[in-house]
Amino acid sequence: MKRVFAISVMFFLLIAFSEGLYAQEKQLIPITRYPKKDTLAKVTTDTAAEKDFNDLIGAIFTKNYKPAKTDTIGPKPIISFIPAVGYSLQTKFAATITGNIVFRTTPTSKVSAITTSMGFTQRKQFTLPIVSTIWTKDNKYVFMGDSRFYIYPQSTYGLGSNSNINDEDPMKYNLLRISEVVLRKVVGNFYLGGGYKLQQHWNITHEGPLNGAPSDFEAYGAASHTTSSGISLNALFDSRDNSVNSSKGFYAAIQYYDYKKFLGSTNNWQSIVIDLRKYYRFPGASDNVIAFWFYEWLTLDGHPPYLDLPSTSWDTYSTTGRGYIQSRFRGAQMVYAEAEYRFKITRNGFIGGVAFLNGQSFSAEPGSKLESIQPGFGPGLRIKLSKVSNTNLDIDYGFGNQGSRGLFLTVGEVF
Repeated sequence: MKRVFAISVMFFLLIAFSEGLYAQEKQLIPITRYPKKDTLAKVTTDTAAEKDFNDLIGAIFTKNYKPAKTDTIGPKPIISFIPAVGYSLQTKFAATITGNIVFRTTPTSKVSAITTSMGFTQRKQFTLPIVSTIWTKDNKYVFMGDSRFYIYPQSTYGLGSNSNINDEDPMKYNLLRISEVVLRKVVGNFYLGGGYKLQQHWNITHEGPLNGAPSDFEAYGAASHTTSSGISLNALFDSRDNSVNSSKGFYAAIQYYDYKKFLGSTNNWQSIVIDLRKYYRFPGASDNVIAFWFYEWLTLDGHPPYLDLPSTSWDTYSTTGRGYIQSRFRGAQMVYAEAEYRFKITRNGFIGGVAFLNGQSFSAEPGSKLESIQPGFGPGLRIKLSKVSNTNLDIDYGFGNQGSRGLFLTVGEVF
């Protein structure tokens, strides 16, 4: 585990350094160049040939409808929300309101985004996550938030990536998460900062594995209420052209967490998350994109509460592990990788498609080794909700081992 961590940190520093040199040599910046007078009206993008969901509604309900010829992302928020009735592995049938708000705080800042989704499900779940990334003037600071409240009946399946789907252990719990991070620019696209994270689970109950097998939850340390409260140290490099839907650039984030009893935690423990993403246009002259994602979530020391261990689809945007139900795999260490190819289906960009392939490996208890790699793969459709912010509705169908398969819905790209 230490070797994997060391290689990841070296890779982060190498890519960040090389990207910084490249940007300096080519005089590239990841935002639109505005005139010195900061007049948003003069900075526009021709979107007449593109179509999105608003154009579809306008064409249906407005006589002689004509899409706007020009538009831009400025201080006025661009709102993309869609109510839907859907189905997923973790929720069964669900009614949701999902979307994002995209804007610039100033003409010289990167695109800021707030993403949220409120849902009620057939499994009697209620979910309300709010995830935000806010850039200040000249990108001097970036504020990153992740807050959510869940009432969440959800099964777990034991520890490690060798766990069997037949070891399903139905659980119920409530979740409150509050995480806030502030980072300051050091040079170019490189940022350093820190923050605070609180994660509470309460009213935790479980039935025990349906097949009568021993419960990993009880063996690890069952509890009806747990708290993880700690500080974080954060490093970020972000040269993406658009955080909502990137077509080029590199993203690297390292998040170190130190949870302490004197801050209210159930136990003292430390963890680290390493998140690396790279985007290329492929072929180079097209609008198609091939994207790569490497994600490590590692327990460094201590004994985290069972529900705070690294787990499938419990990353910030709940998107790791397409092909498997949320919480399908859980353990002290998680190593994850994914590749996705994104392409247009219609020339106007209203409908697109993707093909994805991922793999995840978990250890079981702290100190144990990584187990087998569990693959996931599948196709997906993209429907353009906003051509200005380039926000898509993602409709993916994923396949995994042991007969796992299901539908996955997201607003904004998976990574």
